[in-house]
Amino acid sequence: MQKHSDKFVVARKSASTNPLKMSAPLGAAMAYLGLDGCLPLFHGSQGCTAFGLVLLVRHFKEAIPFQTTAMNEVTTILGGMDNVEQAVLNISKRAKPKIIGICSTGLTETRGEDTGADIRVIKARNAEALAGCELVFAATPDFAGGMQEGWGKAVAAIIDAFVPAADGTRALRQVNILAGCHMTPGDVEELREIVEAFGLEAIVLPDLAGSLDGHLPGQYVPTTYGGTTLADMGRMHRSVATIAIGEHMRISAERLEARTGVPTRFFDGLTGLDAVDRLMVALSDISGQPVPRKYRRQRSQLVDAMLDGHFHFGQKKIALAAEPDLLWAVGRLFADLGAELATVVTTVAAPHLERLPCAQIVVGDLWDLEEGAATAGADLLVTHSHGRQASERLGVPLVRIGFPQFDRIGASHQTLIGYRGTRDLMCGIANTFIDNQHAHSPQDWQEDRHGGSHAAAG
Repeated sequence: MQKHSDKFVVARKSASTNPLKMSAPLGAAMAYLGLDGCLPLFHGSQGCTAFGLVLLVRHFKEAIPFQTTAMNEVTTILGGMDNVEQAVLNISKRAKPKIIGICSTGLTETRGEDTGADIRVIKARNAEALAGCELVFAATPDFAGGMQEGWGKAVAAIIDAFVPAADGTRALRQVNILAGCHMTPGDVEELREIVEAFGLEAIVLPDLAGSLDGHLPGQYVPTTYGGTTLADMGRMHRSVATIAIGEHMRISAERLEARTGVPTRFFDGLTGLDAVDRLMVALSDISGQPVPRKYRRQRSQLVDAMLDGHFHFGQKKIALAAEPDLLWAVGRLFADLGAELATVVTTVAAPHLERLPCAQIVVGDLWDLEEGAATAGADLLVTHSHGRQASERLGVPLVRIGFPQFDRIGASHQTLIGYRGTRDLMCGIANTFIDNQHAHSPQDWQEDRHGGSHAAAG
């Protein structure tokens, strides 16, 4: 491993073993899936698209609309503009989407294609054929960042393409929400309910709660059904405030504020007592309304649950692996409850993670998580479903968060934000600790898996 900074250590290996990172194009495609009537298009090989599609289908348990420009050896050498044009025209004719969201891949970015310029030419010479179908493009090479970076680039591109510039008008009860990649459809729905409880109207971008929350359309739809509409995006410049969640949404928030003049309230996460308190204060300030009684009650429930649960978190060693903003949100909660972040692995060296209370952060894969957990004697693994083999080998329980979760149902409804989401996450993990106690009385003491005898509190 190579030292990257005072806290980050970058794993230097010939090959990644059980990768943690999901690709930037996949993140961009997920952002496009939060738009109504959209069909994402990968500009790359069929394999790139098929791999991402499988992950999305297994995670959401839904039919996912996805297309590819199907680059091959010849078009990779000669250029892929014709493939993009043919794909866009075929998709527009057959699926009739309102939006085609295009993202590049490592294949086309390595070649150096100017896909943005190609799309402008395609739109100009096919204006009639593409009438009623909007195109948006985000440059998302696989080799630059991970899933949340691709998501952020796609949201910035969507803002540039569809949000009007400031016109001097304001809708005083309307707010924009820039939802981060680490937020599930359940998280988005929870946040919308909180905002609406203050008498505000929320325009969420991207809105996965509208398109991938698991509802049935009643008929086959070849595009996304539900999500942020073009009309919604056309009103975002009139909002009184923008709420952005996650460090990777900062660039999108800055782009939106520069374009519309709408001031931004930035939150690095909405998990944990302090984080949710700051959200409530901000919404009260924006709306001029007191915090609703419902949320005062939920806050009291969370505080009580933290008092009940901290006995089970104290001195527990947790091995955590996730994309930076999800890792930041849950890692702070675990530390606040008295647990030790014994092993921490992430995908990129995001500067704000320097403030996470742990000895070091490895930029690596799930093999690094497994090795670190074994060395530290971790009591719990927290990562996505690809951590299940490490859990089995180490005999350490696994709590699944993030993407993908393909060996459980209901991943899209998992809620980790707000007072209620924080409470349920904390209680679920405390119960996992309880279920995996090694001894209930002195008579039950035995040698544990780390080679020492100990008893857990009953």
